[in-house]
Amino acid sequence: MRKATRWLLSLVVLIGTATAGSASAGAATAAEPTTKDIKDRILAIPGMSLVEEKPVDGYRYFVLNYTQPIDHEHPSKGTFQQRLTVLHKSVDRPTVFFTSGYNVSTTPSRSEPTKIIDGNQVSLEYRYFTPSRPTPTDWKKLDIRQAATDQHRIFRALHRIYGKNWIATGGSKGGMTATYYRRFFPHDMNGTVAYVAPNDVNNDEDSAYDRFFRHVGTAQCRADLAAVEREALLRRGEMVKRFQDWAGKEKQTFHNTGSADRAYEVMVTDLVFGFWQYQPAETACAEVPKPTVSTDELWKWMDKVGGFDSYTDQGMEPYLPYYYQAGTQLGEPGYGYPNLAGLLKYPGINNSRTFVPKDIPMRFDPRAMPDVDRWVRHHARRMMFVNGQYDPWSSEHFEVGKGSRDAYVFTVPGGNHGSNIAKLKDADRTKATAELLAWAGVPAPEGTTPAPLAHPDKKLDRQETRRMPMLRP
Repeated sequence: MRKATRWLLSLVVLIGTATAGSASAGAATAAEPTTKDIKDRILAIPGMSLVEEKPVDGYRYFVLNYTQPIDHEHPSKGTFQQRLTVLHKSVDRPTVFFTSGYNVSTTPSRSEPTKIIDGNQVSLEYRYFTPSRPTPTDWKKLDIRQAATDQHRIFRALHRIYGKNWIATGGSKGGMTATYYRRFFPHDMNGTVAYVAPNDVNNDEDSAYDRFFRHVGTAQCRADLAAVEREALLRRGEMVKRFQDWAGKEKQTFHNTGSADRAYEVMVTDLVFGFWQYQPAETACAEVPKPTVSTDELWKWMDKVGGFDSYTDQGMEPYLPYYYQAGTQLGEPGYGYPNLAGLLKYPGINNSRTFVPKDIPMRFDPRAMPDVDRWVRHHARRMMFVNGQYDPWSSEHFEVGKGSRDAYVFTVPGGNHGSNIAKLKDADRTKATAELLAWAGVPAPEGTTPAPLAHPDKKLDRQETRRMPMLRP
């Protein structure tokens, strides 16, 4: 999750809603009038308010706020407004619950599962991403269980309207989020599709990343990348001056990292990760510059792959909640830089603590990820993980074990961090599509090849690849 792509209810009401959330999924589908306008039905939910409605052909699209407890274990201790969107097709269609794990986009779009099952889509902003951040901010309440409970309460509220099957999905940190939601509330969803979701079970053991970088792509491409990274540090003086001058003009600062020099070193050590994460290997390897390239060309290539703006305070701030979670629960990949031997001035700086202001305390919980991993291996039901062969984040991915049922792990050959079902091999794509349709309760007719049910729509079906701030998810 790296460079951004240029990215009070009363106590009585709160307690009443929380109590309703403990009921079974079946009890949630209480009879409600079907003649009322869908906007009126959604806004009749306690705690739900409308931000705006936008026109979308074939759908109704709402941007909403929902009142959530800051602490679900102690709902009387304050609330915040959590932003979400609803792409409404029909209450008679299944619903996809999407999250990027970051901010929610307020531009109408359909995730791949929504297109495949031809359903509604509820998209949720992850807690503590602005504007869904409590003030004052108690960072200790930003954890995977609190976030999963956010989803649970919204599902409970909307399932009274959308009573057909629900599918959880998301890519990258969103895929992680969809998985954690199923771990804590395994009976809410009828299925889960998690794309390119990292699974850092042991934050201190990251040898999988070193193995990945030793073998990914061709030997020539790996050698070219190693050489240009080294050249970037050999030219540190002129490149850092250019970085500092650019930052001054753009009013960008380096308080978190400490200086432009330190931020530049982090960026260089990230380049190989960002290259394989997003660049199409079949064409990008030929575009890796030689060490003799001009400084202008070196700057342009580094900016394309890494993004200088991602390493300033202003570039990091939108992803602060992610960096905090990486350093407290999610973990983050570590890998070696043998090609940069003798050139690093700040070894060990490339980690989440560097990106989170020092006045926000962080303590890592080593129990969180092993717990999720065990649950997936032993209890996963109707879950699908789609990874990319050339995606560094897939170095440590979720696995399903003997205790899982109707659960799958697919890999896109040559795929990067934008891997999806459509890019799978034919047999895998057919299997994944058929399973998803069955989970959604709209199986393909017998004797036909499973395929997306919704008609293509260029505007709605643009694939949004949310970059994990490249330093780690």
